[in-house]
Amino acid sequence: MTFRPSVTSVVMLLYDMNLERDIIRALRQVYDPEIPVNVYDLGLIYEIRVNEEHEVYVQMTLTAPNCPMADYVVAQVKEAVEDVPGVVSVEIDLVWEPVWDRSRMSEEALVELGLDAD
Repeated sequence: MTFRPSVTSVVMLLYDMNLERDIIRALRQVYDPEIPVNVYDLGLIYEIRVNEEHEVYVQMTLTAPNCPMADYVVAQVKEAVEDVPGVVSVEIDLVWEPVWDRSRMSEEALVELGLDAD
């Protein structure tokens, strides 16, 4: 006997994958006000989870705990994710462990900041 997923389960899986892709696209529109790189490529987003009800959990950090723009950046991330069609609600969890460092940055971010060559 072979397992064959239902058409509905395949459609839902694709929808969920597209929803996560759209969330990442939205996060790439949010920039750290002090660094000309978006929060996703900067490596500030540690985790994105979307449950079956399309409630989204985002675990993130900032480059420094004493960031004067912390509330602004967190609010921008929340708003960007809330604006993604299909998202029902968003929970943002701002964490300080593990500590952010430049190893979390994407290659594009490193190039943008001139940090790609060590």
